[in-house]
Amino acid sequence: MSSIGKLMKQAARMQQQMEQVQAALAARTVEATSGGGAVRVIAKCDGSLASVKIDPQALNPADASLVEDMIITAANQALGQAKEIANSEMGKVTAGMNLPGFS
Repeated sequence: MSSIGKLMKQAARMQQQMEQVQAALAARTVEATSGGGAVRVIAKCDGSLASVKIDPQALNPADASLVEDMIITAANQALGQAKEIANSEMGKVTAGMNLPGFS
């Protein structure tokens, strides 16, 4: 088989693996909390948020800006964890290939 044929076959196999990893990442979740557990955020490893839960005791109208800050903190932590997992899993697929944007 020619080297171009081998390369095409390898690229097709890698694309299939990447699609499988992306599907698995869309189903995988991570959780982060802030405010001593008053705010809990669950993010999917595809970079989207799955849910936000707020302890009703944290919902004093006078503390609205504090709760907003806790939501941002928990969301950023969850999305950061999700991104690390996604990068690690995609890196396994592209290992040995020097492709920009895939580390």
